[in-house]
Amino acid sequence: MKDPESRTIFNGINGRTNTELPEWYQQRSGGADTVTFVEAIRDLPQAVETTVAYQNPFTDEWVETERFNALVEPRRAREQTTEEEAEIDPLFHIPTDSYSIINPIDIYNPLEEVLRGNIIDGTPVGDVMFGEIRRYRGGGEVHMDIMFDGLEVRLPDRSEPITMGVTSGYDFFGEHAVYVEGFAQDGYCSNSMRSLTDKEVIKHVGDVRNFRTWWEKILAQIELIASDLFKFIRDAQDIDLDFFELPFTVTEFYTLLGFPDYLAERAASDAEANSMSPFEIDMWTLHSGATYALTHFFQGREGAFLDQYVRIANDILFNPEGTIKCVEQAYEKQLEANNDDGSQMTIDGERALASIERISDNLQEKVEQFEEREDELRERFQDAMA
Repeated sequence: MKDPESRTIFNGINGRTNTELPEWYQQRSGGADTVTFVEAIRDLPQAVETTVAYQNPFTDEWVETERFNALVEPRRAREQTTEEEAEIDPLFHIPTDSYSIINPIDIYNPLEEVLRGNIIDGTPVGDVMFGEIRRYRGGGEVHMDIMFDGLEVRLPDRSEPITMGVTSGYDFFGEHAVYVEGFAQDGYCSNSMRSLTDKEVIKHVGDVRNFRTWWEKILAQIELIASDLFKFIRDAQDIDLDFFELPFTVTEFYTLLGFPDYLAERAASDAEANSMSPFEIDMWTLHSGATYALTHFFQGREGAFLDQYVRIANDILFNPEGTIKCVEQAYEKQLEANNDDGSQMTIDGERALASIERISDNLQEKVEQFEEREDELRERFQDAMA
């Protein structure tokens, strides 16, 4: 992802907590100074409304309009009353009058209240929360990862856990509604696993709903997926793709799924390095390669552009049958595009497609187990959010 303008590492919900960052996260953050979650939220830029006017080109007079309102950062606007101008423009956006401001304290103060009443292994959840907040565009766009030490998945061959949490964010530019979705970070390689639940969204329109109830339901989802993620990973480790038999390389596997070349190369390199064999690679390792590329080398911004690649990566883990079908269809289109003279597909091309179909057929029984588990998990999610 593109580097944010600033990062804030937080640990513990407020000054009454005395919890250290997990060792693996300390190493990842390079020993950066930390603040509490409450301090970090209080320090985020706020937005207030103010009147908008336009200049009449014939009279040079300024005319106020009630159809729009300017969103400005009050501290920066106050600085403009002095002789020195604010370092950052206080103006965020000029939306229509239907826009409702949702400031960070409106969103995350209720989370503080909810966390005080939740317990993990006898410890209040607020005592074990940690993560980072990323600011873009003068703090008018914010994304954050919130994790809970102890709410985790542990794999037998790794000392570091996969720690569960949520990603959340918003902006004041009319592009990102307030959102939250399931998230996890693999302490072994610092790979971020995003969109582990459906994205819950509250738009900046009309009456703002009860955020406390919203957070209660979302955290219930995270506890559910923490208990099931291990099963998905374990089953994915049993599904191998034999690239010696397949008509494409590991890098081409990712490009056929839709990854750009620079990400496909990084993903393939990581998957091959972490596999027992460069030819037989299981779906969990292929998924991990994809998340490695997205976490450490994605060149775009957070948001919809990243989300489309996250969905591809997650399908490798949660929808292996769909992934293989997607690769098969993309490969067939590639063969047709290369067949410039319009003749029938070559024998080599037919054999290549047959090899993909054969692997797909061999995986069918394991894929059916995946589909049953996915249906059960989705049904429980729906019950939790009801």
